[in-house]
Amino acid sequence: MRNVVVEDARAAVQGLKDGHTVMVGGFGNAGLPLAILKAVVEAGVRDLTLISNNAGTVEDDLTLWFRAKIVRKIICSYPRGAKAFTELYRKGEVELELVPQGTLVERIRAGGAGMGGFPSPVGVGTDFAKGKQVLHVGGRDYILELPLKADFTFVKGKLADTVGNVTYNMTARNHCPAMATAAETTVVEVDRIVAAGELDPEAIVTPCIFVDRVFARAKA
Repeated sequence: MRNVVVEDARAAVQGLKDGHTVMVGGFGNAGLPLAILKAVVEAGVRDLTLISNNAGTVEDDLTLWFRAKIVRKIICSYPRGAKAFTELYRKGEVELELVPQGTLVERIRAGGAGMGGFPSPVGVGTDFAKGKQVLHVGGRDYILELPLKADFTFVKGKLADTVGNVTYNMTARNHCPAMATAAETTVVEVDRIVAAGELDPEAIVTPCIFVDRVFARAKA
């Protein structure tokens, strides 16, 4: 039987390289894989493309990545309040692709589902449509939104079993299930790991087929 448990966050980010595209789960501070965020900085990688809901708010979240200047571009829906990101953006040191939140999640879901994109009415006739193909369907214009995929996805779960089935803690689930489907390597940081078969099958949100590595975050 497969076992995807790794020792710690450092082992979990092995293989991450300069220039990779990375998805990070979390909605504000809910569901952030904090140990992974620190391990990525310690890995010394550069020029990452980051796909996330927001760009950080406090010192121990994605702010760490912007302080370390390891992000080349961020694709997100809510960069406001992210001081470290804002400083770099105003200096022209980081690129921003702003995407409406629902569109962002659907682009991720499309990437995980192997879709070539989807038509969306959101943003037609605005700056969001610049450089994008416009489709005319049923008498209405739509923007063709392209899928998002990543080399690594980093998410935070509540429990995982040794084969990689994952549950989440309420709203800390946020975009994590969609992101878990859309990467070459999905890494999950959890509070606790249990034996295979201990999780209620009806409670499993992310099944093991989408998970490559799990580790239990050390208790403070």
